[in-house]
Amino acid sequence: MHTMTDPRQVSVERGGAALRVCSPAYRLTLDQDRPFARLEDAGGHVFTDLFLAPSLHTTRGLDRTARLHPPEISEEDGAVTLTFRLEGGIWTHKRLILRCDDAGIDSHVEVSGDGELTDVHLFGGHYNGQQRWGSGFFQSSAFFTRVFNPEPYKREHRTIPAAQSTAIDVMGTSLPGKAHWFFTPAPLVYAFQQELLEPRLALGADQGGAPEYHEYLRDELRAAPASRWLSVSVVAPVDELNFTSFHYDGQETAFALRLAYEGQTRVEGQFRTPTLRLAFADDPYDAIAQNSARHAQLGHTQLDQGALPEWWNTPIQCGWGAQCYLVRERGGRAPDHCTQENYDGFLAALDAHDLQPGILVLDDKWSAAYGTSEVDRVKWPDLEGWIARAHERSQRVLLWWKAWDPEGLPRDACVLNDLGEPVTADPTSPVYEAILRRAVRRMLLEYGADGFKVDFSARTPSGPGLTRHGTAWGIQLLHRLLWILRDEAKRCKSDALVMTHTPHPVFANATDMIRLNDVNIEQDVTEQMQHRARVTRAALPYHPVDTDNWPMPSMDAWRAYTRLQPQLGIPSLYFVTHVDSDGQALTPDDYQLVRESWAQWRARRGG
Repeated sequence: MHTMTDPRQVSVERGGAALRVCSPAYRLTLDQDRPFARLEDAGGHVFTDLFLAPSLHTTRGLDRTARLHPPEISEEDGAVTLTFRLEGGIWTHKRLILRCDDAGIDSHVEVSGDGELTDVHLFGGHYNGQQRWGSGFFQSSAFFTRVFNPEPYKREHRTIPAAQSTAIDVMGTSLPGKAHWFFTPAPLVYAFQQELLEPRLALGADQGGAPEYHEYLRDELRAAPASRWLSVSVVAPVDELNFTSFHYDGQETAFALRLAYEGQTRVEGQFRTPTLRLAFADDPYDAIAQNSARHAQLGHTQLDQGALPEWWNTPIQCGWGAQCYLVRERGGRAPDHCTQENYDGFLAALDAHDLQPGILVLDDKWSAAYGTSEVDRVKWPDLEGWIARAHERSQRVLLWWKAWDPEGLPRDACVLNDLGEPVTADPTSPVYEAILRRAVRRMLLEYGADGFKVDFSARTPSGPGLTRHGTAWGIQLLHRLLWILRDEAKRCKSDALVMTHTPHPVFANATDMIRLNDVNIEQDVTEQMQHRARVTRAALPYHPVDTDNWPMPSMDAWRAYTRLQPQLGIPSLYFVTHVDSDGQALTPDDYQLVRESWAQWRARRGG
């Protein structure tokens, strides 16, 4: 190839019909005869041919591309920018921009027009611009074999085959296909790995497919797989995250990426998709750390919280596991057993074994109505006095707060369905914001609590047809909810603690502590929680971690995890006398194990 310019670490080369952008980390090669750009690492390992004609669908029609123009090239600020103009489809104007710096590639799409966005396909889309290649929906090639998704799923697979689809989102329940509520959201980061290709893939052309493709596979078999991972992640400010999910749509040898807007984002004039960052990393957790650092570098988040109150890092006792055990003993539902009398009993049992946690969590359901967070005086006749007495013992109290639940709210404070029925609270409603802020002041100033354990953030509203007061949706809407809660909490008490399970960089200003969330009892406990802790540390390195402690498949699993907790974060204890899953009683050795775990944590913290 003939080198046009090479004044910096990123250079542009031309040769025949090809154009190549080179950096110390990668090579991106375009061929004017194909609507793709081939991405290789520094060692020459091909990871993908990126399809360059995206589709941004709306409720009024499906988008497509009839012509992909050669890129306009500009060089400045140590980067090369390729701008592709696309014709055809439902938009007045559409452009794909690839900005190539020395470490990676930033990609986004700009359109002009009107419509409510539904699915935005990136590095994939409908195309009919070259008769040679036919027409239809095109995807990028997958020369990688495994895909890493940081969001914990029920099967706890850290990587899946490249031909399998997956998603990172802000929803989840225990229902089929939705058992991934543990992080909402996880970092919006996928990482692709190459493994040795199996010999059966290197078939001759008579087995189907283009001869040049099979020749490429044969060449790949002779080379070692790449040692690094290719990451594709969303790097954007929170007000651009108004989608509910980031999808990896895979099939054999191909993939595309998709953002689900669900018809809830109105474009009037100009629209720019969130930036996708492509970069190479040593491993998936390094990819998450890079994504987090990139957010901070661009001013999308402030990761460092500065000096933290000492009490934030003290051992936690949450009553939920003990409430669940009382169901075995007394019947009813676990929320029925969140009473002042029971919690006095929990503390007495712990005190008898010389266990004095620094943080106490009153769990579900201490309140009369989820939406208004007023205390249930039947269950808690003297909540204020109970919290005051905890303070006298140098213990702080968090109140469990259920996100999204509309119980007790007026309709104009809610997201509504087609029948005008409340679905969730609406953080864009001034009515709900006023209700929530009053509730926070009541809980912290009148009742005396010190912060909140947030749960059920996975009930983020999703789907077409739902109506709300403002424009925020998806991840942005969840952030709005948690930001209001935390903002008012800090107005009440500067050291108020808000605990969530949102290990995403833009949530740094909407949470103080990341909870690893419920244990998946169908899979290995210690492995899954180590993974969650690594994701959290990479995404929000300065936020403390609540290690959680419930549910547990067995007493042995509980003991193993209790030993591990100080290595992952703040020890958290959900059980008082028994493990609820099998009804086994804690022994003197078990209480000693907890004391040792807490002592280890204090030692790691320097006191």
